[in-house]
Amino acid sequence: MTTCTLDELTRLATQALQLAGASHSAATAAAQALVAADAQGLASHGVSRLPQYTTFLRNGRTTTTAAPRIVQSKGGSCLIDAQSGMAYEACALATQTAIARAREFGIACAGVTNSNHFGAAAVQLERIGKAGLVGLAFSNSPAAMPAWGGKTALFGTNPVAAIFPRRDADALLIDLALSEAARGKIMLAAKEGRPIPPGWAVDKDGVPTTDAKAALAGCMLPVGGVKGAMLALMVELLAVALTGAAFGFEADSFFADAGNQPRLGQLFLVIDPGAMAGSGTYYSRTETLIAMMLRDDAVRLPGDRRRAALAAATRDGVVVPDALYQQITTLAAGAA
Repeated sequence: MTTCTLDELTRLATQALQLAGASHSAATAAAQALVAADAQGLASHGVSRLPQYTTFLRNGRTTTTAAPRIVQSKGGSCLIDAQSGMAYEACALATQTAIARAREFGIACAGVTNSNHFGAAAVQLERIGKAGLVGLAFSNSPAAMPAWGGKTALFGTNPVAAIFPRRDADALLIDLALSEAARGKIMLAAKEGRPIPPGWAVDKDGVPTTDAKAALAGCMLPVGGVKGAMLALMVELLAVALTGAAFGFEADSFFADAGNQPRLGQLFLVIDPGAMAGSGTYYSRTETLIAMMLRDDAVRLPGDRRRAALAAATRDGVVVPDALYQQITTLAAGAA
């Protein structure tokens, strides 16, 4: 294992993305988000994605010349075209615009179309929480789960996230994907020849399975059964029907080098508490609920574990597997 400072890892990631064809601004935005995910203990959405991102930039699945711009605007709403580039610049434009419009109108909705993998959803919301606003984020992803009762993958794992600011404390940060388990866990079980728990997946015929290899040939299952499937459907409609992006079944897998441009959609909803019952009431009511939650010593507030990991990473650096570190340094040196 290799320990890297956050600055070193950001520099390497930025350089690798630029050498693969990304603009300086796109590479910087992506690198910062990836390293933030690693620093918060979310390695699956961190620099481990760099080989995938650089491959997509080189083979055309991601457009290197993309420059996100607002293409529709009305009151508190806007639509941003990511132009099939990396998602991070477009999502930053979306959240920044939504913050400004929420302050003006009380509520704002910013959609992103023709987008890509957008990393850890909650990382996208941090600037909203720092602005004292409530934020929600939705994104679809390549098909991995069936509609309830079906056996064909239609919906992505479709992450949802929310941030609720507090007056004198860290915001509550909620972030979850809608599959029962991450596909990466199933891939690891298949590689190691281990079974997976019941309820994680079905095989190609739609039959529940604990065989990891059969699961990879089939579909993942939603968290909470039919309720999770309905939430995944809601995210597809919010992130795609409203933005004109591609549905999960229209986007080729992130786990294959070759394929189409995903053209995914994201949606950000930002609310000013002052436009509702008032900021004072919002903060007071929020703290009342938190105080009741914390009466139970076993309760952990959402976001606390990430912040503890971030504090440790800022102080001690991030531990990266040796093979991945070698791959990143090779990419940063300009070798494909």
